[in-house]
Order: sequence, then C-alpha cells, then structure tokens
Amino acid sequence: MLANSPGRIANYLDAVARLTPLIAEHRAAFDNERRLPDAVFNALADAGLFRLWLPGALGGPELSPDDFMSVVEAASALDGSVGWLVGNGAGMSRVGGYLPMPVAREIFSDPRAFVTSATGAVGMAQKVEGGYRVTGRWPFGSGAHHASHFMGLAATKEASGKDAPPLCCYFERRDVIVHDTWRTSGLRATGSCDFEVRDRFVPEQRTHVFVGACPTQNGIVYRLPAVSVFAWTVSAVPLGIARGAMDAFVELASRKARQGISTLLRDREIVQSNYGRADALHRAARAFLIEAMTELMTATAEQGPRLVNARAVFRTACTHAADSAVRIVDMLAAEAGAAVIFEASPIERYVRDVQAAVKHIAMSPNNYVVSGRVGLGLDPGTSRF
Repeated sequence: MLANSPGRIANYLDAVARLTPLIAEHRAAFDNERRLPDAVFNALADAGLFRLWLPGALGGPELSPDDFMSVVEAASALDGSVGWLVGNGAGMSRVGGYLPMPVAREIFSDPRAFVTSATGAVGMAQKVEGGYRVTGRWPFGSGAHHASHFMGLAATKEASGKDAPPLCCYFERRDVIVHDTWRTSGLRATGSCDFEVRDRFVPEQRTHVFVGACPTQNGIVYRLPAVSVFAWTVSAVPLGIARGAMDAFVELASRKARQGISTLLRDREIVQSNYGRADALHRAARAFLIEAMTELMTATAEQGPRLVNARAVFRTACTHAADSAVRIVDMLAAEAGAAVIFEASPIERYVRDVQAAVKHIAMSPNNYVVSGRVGLGLDPGTSRF
C-alpha cells in the first residue's frame, strides 16, 4: 500500500475547504432538485474526491482508512449530502482493487467516474456463456443521477441448483433505469434513487463475489472484510455532520441570545457545559471508531476468533458514533432554540441530515446485540456484520 504523507491528505482537505463558496451558492437547489447540481458534482469529481480508495496502480491515492475518514468527515461537516456522496463514491473506487485491471482501467479512465452501489436488495443472476444475465431493482442508489456505473448485488446458483455466493455485478449507465424515488427529509441532495436492470448481460469479468473476493491489489483496504469496508464508508458521515453542527453553533452562540435574556449564548454556563459535553462525545466516538478500525486491520491478517471479535466491535463503534452524533446535534439544537426550525439556519439542515444518515443499516442498533453476543461467548447470530 502506498504511504500516506501529511501533504497528500492536506491537499484533499484543502480541496474540500475550497468548495465552501460553491456549495453555499447552490445549496438552495439541494432540496428542490433532490440531487447535487452538476456544477457541485463535477467540482467534487475534479478535486479527486470520488477516487480516494482508487489503487495506486491505477493512479489513485489509495488513502489509509484513517485519512479516508478525515476527508469524508470534512466533506460532511460542509454538507451532509456532499459528505455522503464523497463517502459512497470514494468508497466504491476501491473496486479497482477487485476487478481485473483492464476492466478497472476502463471504468476509471473517466476522471469523473462514479460507481453507485446498493446491497440492500438482491437481484437474480443466471449463468450463461461468458457471464450472467441479471435482473433486479435496488434501493438507495446514492448518486444515481450522476453515476457512470452501477453495482448491484445478485443471487445466483451453482449447476447443481445449490445457492452460490451473491455476486457484485457492474453495469454501464446505458443499461440501467433510474427510478425517481428519493423524496426524503434528510440527505435530500444525495439522489439515492432506486435503480433497475432488466435481463442485462454482464460479462464474468465485470463480476466478483461480495464476501471473500480475491483482491488484485495488496493494500489493506482491499483485504478488509467487505461488509466492514461498506460500513466504514458511511459511518464517518454522522460524525462529520455533528462537527459541522458544532461549528455552526459556535458562530451562532457568538452573536445570539435567547429571547428575554440579554446574555449571549456562549456566555451562559449551561451552554458552555453542554458544548463541552458535545465536544467530549465527539472526541470519544471518533477515537473509538479509529481504534476499532485499527484493531480490525490487525486482525484481518490473523483471521480466526480475533477477527470475529474485531468485526463485531467495529460495528459497535459505527453505531456508537451514530448515536453520539445524534446526541450532539440534538443537544446543540436545543440550546439554539426556535431559530433552528427555520431553513435559514444551517443547524436545521444538520438536524435533518444526521437523522437520515444514522438510519443506514451499517449503524443499526442491532450491532450492539452482535457485539454483546460475541462478548458473552455466543455466536454472532448473523453472518453479515
């Protein structure tokens, strides 16, 4: 894996910061259009923010998980929908480490390539000569309106009729129907619509198994358990949203007083205490998430019981980060008062976005059950964790 220098990560963080005026200019369209405006999407792509996990062999930065998290957090602090698409798009650039190199080069030869993925439903893949014929409809296709390619999970069977491991199948945009289903309260500009394919041929070289895929690259990102990697790409988003809410609250507290009280918010001890609590929650949740990923990377090389425990604890860290983010945003919104119910307040958007983000299955409360079972000496109770 390529070494990640401070300068390289700083370049991506600087790119996010430079996008602040552009996003502010177009933010009003986020809710109305329910997708990112082309100007914003193209600016993100041109800054390389959808290629963070593209292998070095393909000219990508191949960031470490920690650096990837930092960039996604920064984008999410700027705007939840922006962070969500950076996490998803950049996360899927890792498929360059699973697909055959000629296929990966073809997909990512487009500097604005974006692979929309969905594993929340399973299509059907029938084995035919040279590949599969695939039919399916998948929800939550984040970035579908701008995607160059799509990945849908499909069930298939062996020649004996026995169920085979589900396949990740990659489709070109022309083969996909996008359904305008994304009408939500939060993360509206992600355009996470359903997408569908109907009896499309997919060459075998454009497929790989979802769990246990053999990577073509040696980097740790490509060797981590597939379900864990998917969770990592979105679990940093709520923490970034919470950080954005904290920053917005600091600005608000320096100029606003509650009705009937002349003292600025920031000068009230209860506000100081609650902001301090929010900061502690954020730091603790972030530290736990990083610690859990560090252990997961180490355990991946060992396999066995250590890996099972690491995977379970990692998913707990994802859910704990989500819970902490919601607490932070809610706490600050309560201190800000009625101002946050107006669309003119940036905190209003953070409230909506964090509630939408934490509904992702990667941050499900059931993760506590899984890690609790493992900690109590039981089996995990599920294979998908």
